[in-house]
Amino acid sequence: MYYLQRLKDLREDMDLQQGDIAKLLKTTQPQYSRYETGERELPIRHLVTLCEFYGVSADYILGRTNKKGFSDK
Repeated sequence: MYYLQRLKDLREDMDLQQGDIAKLLKTTQPQYSRYETGERELPIRHLVTLCEFYGVSADYILGRTNKKGFSDK
């Protein structure tokens, strides 16, 4: 599951802790940790929130493209 590393990398690139992202998603740090480790599937509503927060496309987070942005340019 390639997206698991993307979630961690995006968070760490902004010098954020799992707890910071958990607050953004209105969940707990242990629950967010389960998303990063693949123990739990990331709900679509959280995927959308993370895309908006990081300014990247869902395809980028899911590993379907290496382009972070929303356009093909």
